[in-house]
Amino acid sequence: MEEVETPEELLIKQHRKEKKDLQAKIQSMKNAVPKNEKKRRKQLTEDISNLEAELSQKHEKELKLLKESCLVEEVSNSLGSVTVANDEETSDSRRPSRTSKAQKRRDKKAAEEKEREMRIAEAEVENLTGSRHQEGLKLKGKLQEKGLQIREISSDGHCMYRAVEDQLRGRGISFSITELRAQTAQFMRSHADDFMPFLTNLNSGDMYTADEFEKYCSDVADTAAWGGQLELRALSQVLQLPIEVVQADSPSILTGEDFDKPPIILIYMRHAFGLGEHYNSVEPLKELANEEDG
Repeated sequence: MEEVETPEELLIKQHRKEKKDLQAKIQSMKNAVPKNEKKRRKQLTEDISNLEAELSQKHEKELKLLKESCLVEEVSNSLGSVTVANDEETSDSRRPSRTSKAQKRRDKKAAEEKEREMRIAEAEVENLTGSRHQEGLKLKGKLQEKGLQIREISSDGHCMYRAVEDQLRGRGISFSITELRAQTAQFMRSHADDFMPFLTNLNSGDMYTADEFEKYCSDVADTAAWGGQLELRALSQVLQLPIEVVQADSPSILTGEDFDKPPIILIYMRHAFGLGEHYNSVEPLKELANEEDG
């Protein structure tokens, strides 16, 4: 007997087809614009980003509506089955079991396998509609306007310093993570009045004492303590370079704007790797780089 697909399975199948159709459409759009027409190619990347975002939002809305409708139906069915179950309980208890133990095991295994497949399908949909994916789409659009794309940096507590190191390397400047951390800590120590007011004790809410601030700077220099906006302010002064931080849902933050040089560009992600906040570097958009090489 052929197994009937659930509404969620049918919707996921439809979403896969729509994504496939969109990719075909995108390819046709790319083929229609000559590579040497850079202005049209730039507009093309924006149009593609918008199409991908619209489809993702559509899928998220459809999945949400389906789950809501299924929940209502499930509650209704549960209430309707209570009376029937009560009426049949006595007679059912006296009926001899017609299902063998082997059949029960097979049924249980089949049910577990079906549940596993549904979890995999739901995870796939969540990956396409979740916060991380939406953040990635927004960042992709912003970077394409600059002719850039994300360059992944490992998530190990040093991500901000590694991203800065990567950007400096692209300019022929060599700084190790250890050197960047040490110079950041030293600058903060020598300009304590500029940084201490922004640091507070999590338990008391009071501004850091001198000892607490020294401990903070030591952690910056000697551990894998995560770096943030304060450390970027110090690094900008150390390097005598502006640093621009691009975010998905907020305007870019520019530190060290007084320095008349092209900024180092970092990407700040709130939902990377499911681990929370993370910094990445950037690199030239491969499509544009290929066009220039050609």
